[in-house]
Amino acid sequence: MQTTSAWAPPASVTLRGVSRVFGTGADRRVVLGDVDLVIGPGEVVALLGASGSGKSTLLRLVAGLDRPTSGQILVDDVPVDGVEPRAAVVFQEHRLLPWRTLAENVAFGLPDGTPRAERQEQVTAALSAVGLADFAGFRPRAVSGGMAQRAALARALVRRPGVLLLDEPFAALDALTRLRMQDLVDDLQRTSGATILLVTHDVDEALQLADRVVVLATGEDPAAGAGIAHVVEVPQTRPRDRADPHLAALRAQLLERLGVPSHHSS
Repeated sequence: MQTTSAWAPPASVTLRGVSRVFGTGADRRVVLGDVDLVIGPGEVVALLGASGSGKSTLLRLVAGLDRPTSGQILVDDVPVDGVEPRAAVVFQEHRLLPWRTLAENVAFGLPDGTPRAERQEQVTAALSAVGLADFAGFRPRAVSGGMAQRAALARALVRRPGVLLLDEPFAALDALTRLRMQDLVDDLQRTSGATILLVTHDVDEALQLADRVVVLATGEDPAAGAGIAHVVEVPQTRPRDRADPHLAALRAQLLERLGVPSHHSS
């Protein structure tokens, strides 16, 4: 895996008593309630939980795309309060502009006014990091879904993020491409030491990539919103063998905590 200068030093992420409420009165809906979480520099944390448990909401709050109803979010001890955070997001859809080349799409991640030579250097480095150096002039419709998602990852990298936020970025890909993308992110993280927050529904994906898996769930009082129900440490070093029996044991533990028995009994 080729390293890239697109990465900045990894940042920490701190959530203190974070809640997010939507609507008022009878339409009031508490999605997150009083969440405390600390992610250390260079740590990979995966968020698991049922649909509607607030995973993507939490990630959007860290990205600065939404604001908490209460509580505080800090990236490297700097509040995420309408200030451009040191974070970049990769979504489930690649969201590339179809009329632009991959290189032009990646360049959109750079600040306005970036000198032309520097822009070209950074775009080339980001595309090289995700294995797309030879496809810079291609448009999104001319490449596969996995390649388009790699370009979306490059667009995030070119921002030199202190934190990379991944919102189910592989969910729309076929099974084999998904595994390759997991390996790519794992390689990038290990060569760069990046801080990553990953939202996923896939227990195996969480165990393959994360140092810690955080399970969000609604407690006995749904009006209080979802909070952190469980935290599972994944002690195995990366890269990990997907057939590792220790991961299988952790998988069974996580499925149980998600309310899904790991084996069916009639």
